[in-house]
Amino acid sequence: MGAFGAALCYGVGSILQAVAARETDVAEGLDPRLLLRLARSWRYLLGVGLDGLGFVLSLVAVLSLPLFVVQSIVASFLAITAVLGAVFLRMPLTSRDKVALVVVIGGLVLVGLSAAEDRAVDVSDAERWGVLVVSIALAVIAVPCARLAGAAGAVALGAIAGLAFGATAVAARMLPETLSYDALGEDVRLLLGDPATYALLVAGAVALLTYSTALQRGTVTQATAPLVVGETIAPALVGIALLGDRPREGWEWAAIVGFVLAIAGAVSLARHGEVSAEQPVDVPVEGSTA
Repeated sequence: MGAFGAALCYGVGSILQAVAARETDVAEGLDPRLLLRLARSWRYLLGVGLDGLGFVLSLVAVLSLPLFVVQSIVASFLAITAVLGAVFLRMPLTSRDKVALVVVIGGLVLVGLSAAEDRAVDVSDAERWGVLVVSIALAVIAVPCARLAGAAGAVALGAIAGLAFGATAVAARMLPETLSYDALGEDVRLLLGDPATYALLVAGAVALLTYSTALQRGTVTQATAPLVVGETIAPALVGIALLGDRPREGWEWAAIVGFVLAIAGAVSLARHGEVSAEQPVDVPVEGSTA
């Protein structure tokens, strides 16, 4: 339920953030001050708040489910965005959107059926430091990519945002699972000494800034489609290669087919965001939340 709750939060939050980003002065390069300007928008703050809640729910989910299951479910936030957009923002679903919705749902059903209970595995210090190094590297790569204008900038920054979101999922999976109030002091020391904790913070900040900047560079489609691919496929592969993620025995085919269908449908649904990029939606959004 945590992963589905996260998808719902991300779906609503993405609409609010896209509208806010397009109402804000365009950033030159990778400018952290963009987040300060966006913070003046109640829509952006509400969207980020929902993202934060979704992130917490996804953290809960990765403690008990394989990453490929959680990430494919979270990627379905685009289906939720499409449905909510059609209901509240006058963004009608096309025949292609409806087919993509069916594909996403079918893929998620297969992924859910294939899911096995997560198995705890030992993570080496090198792997913990590795995810921190990757997070920092994404921040460095984002700087020249932010100088790209138009569609190229939106796609590049969207991809970096997706990989950064994926890094937060991997880092969260590496955190200790035995946190308790009875030993809170010791648990806090463990977290502060764990490179995965800092990887989670760095990757989260990079993801938030690059996605907000990407939404200003091009259409919602151009920013979101590479994000979905990056945040889903990369952590799924890491989970299988390093963290012991496996589908139920005999259900490998369902996991593969369901994963592919869910991501393909989600990428197709990203095109639905073109409506919000091309049509003024500030009035409908205002009315829908009044």
